[in-house]
Order: sequence, then structure tokens, then C-alpha cells
Amino acid sequence: MNQDAVLETYDRQLRREVRTDSPGARVEHAGAVIRQIGAEHDWNGVHWADVDAATADAVIAEQVRYFTSAGREFEWKLYSHDRPADLAEHLLAAGFVPEPPETVMVAEVAGLSVEPEVPEGVRLVPVTDAAGVRLMADAHEIAFGEDGSGLSERLSKRVLTQLTETPETIVAVVAMAGDVPVSSARIEFYPGTDFAGLWGGGTAPEWRGKGIYRALVAYRTRVAAERGCRYLQVDASDDSRPILQRLGFVPLSVTTPYVYQP
Repeated sequence: MNQDAVLETYDRQLRREVRTDSPGARVEHAGAVIRQIGAEHDWNGVHWADVDAATADAVIAEQVRYFTSAGREFEWKLYSHDRPADLAEHLLAAGFVPEPPETVMVAEVAGLSVEPEVPEGVRLVPVTDAAGVRLMADAHEIAFGEDGSGLSERLSKRVLTQLTETPETIVAVVAMAGDVPVSSARIEFYPGTDFAGLWGGGTAPEWRGKGIYRALVAYRTRVAAERGCRYLQVDASDDSRPILQRLGFVPLSVTTPYVYQP
């Protein structure tokens, strides 16, 4: 894989030419930035900014005014290859708070396994309705504890909206151990691009290290292959990065969400 070429394609297709990822949101090209705004449960934030050291502060301030006037918390999704090199310092000075960084990883679908192998006692169940989304939320909270409950609620609303209104853009699955949801994940499709995105995969502590995450990757890879996707993209945590590397994913950049609360 030519990583520089894939990164350029990623930036162009998923940032500069990005389309909304939610039926209730819209993408706006506003001067130097490309941003998305929607309901509170949607992702609200800045995908791309064409700024330099001289213009960064003014552009950042304008985004703060815009999202604050709409009553939205929002995220400036900063990548390690973005310019200027000190853009993070400008965001910190404007009151943004960084969340843990994640590694942007990509793999070619054709080179990945499409055969999920789950541990004994676990089965993978497709999510198609509100009851399935509730199981996903329960799995998220089991995996991350109370710290994940607020995020779980917002994700549940968003996933249910997609399943109901634009089902072609998402496939979701939950791993069940008996009647207990122990992990969940989804794949999101970006029409008109070479990419599909893998999200979720957090697993209950007692089930970690048993292959559930790998099985969820394979399950979603099979769906991506059936739909003709070329690349899978993941924003990988420190826990999932080594697993993904062993499966064949390569790092392209590091992304850090900088969050502003009005």
C-alpha cells in the first residue's frame, strides 16, 4: 500500500469532499472550513480547515461563535499531518479540551479475513431495530462502565436513526454470551468513496483477549467485501491498534478530538 497516496485519498474523500453521516445533519463549506452540524446526538464539528498561523485564531473563533449560537458542543477533529504544525496550541488557547488520540488505520478489504471465529458460548447477532440498539448500548456500558453511559445514549439515538432512515449506510452487530451483550460494533458506508469505517468493538472486561474483537472485524469485512468497498478505516485506540496491525491494517496519521463545550 502506498500510504501517502491513500492518506491523500482519505483526506480528499472523507474530509474535503465529506458527506453527512446522519439524516438529520448537514455538511457546510464555510470559508476556510468544512463542518457538520445536526441534532445534539449527531456528530457536530470541523472536518477540514485551510488555515495557517496567521488565520487560525480568527477561523477558530468563528467556529466557536457558530456552534455556540446553535447550542452545540462540537469537535475539531485534528490530525497529526494538519497544518499549521501548532494548530493544537491555537485550539487549546481558544478553550478546546483534547480527548485521547487515536491512530487512523487503513487496510485493503481484499487482504483481510472474512470468516469470523467467535469463542465458545458467544454468537454474533445482527442489529436491525430498537431492541438491538438497546443491546448495543448495554454492551457499551458493560465495556466502559458509567463513563460510557452518556456517549452510549447519544450513539443509540444516532444508530437507530440511521437504521430507520438510511439503512444502506450502516450495518451493526452485537456479540452475545447467552443473554448478555458483551461487545458491539458497526460499519458505516460512505457512498461515492473507496472507504467504509469500522466503529465500536469495546468488549466486556472478562471477555477481552478471546478473539471477539477480531471476529467483529471479520464480520464487518465480509459485509464490506460484498458491497465492493476497497478500504476499511478505523480510528484505533491504544488497545485495538496492535490487534489491527496483526490483521493487516497500517497507520496513516494520528487524530485527536478537540472538544468545545458552549
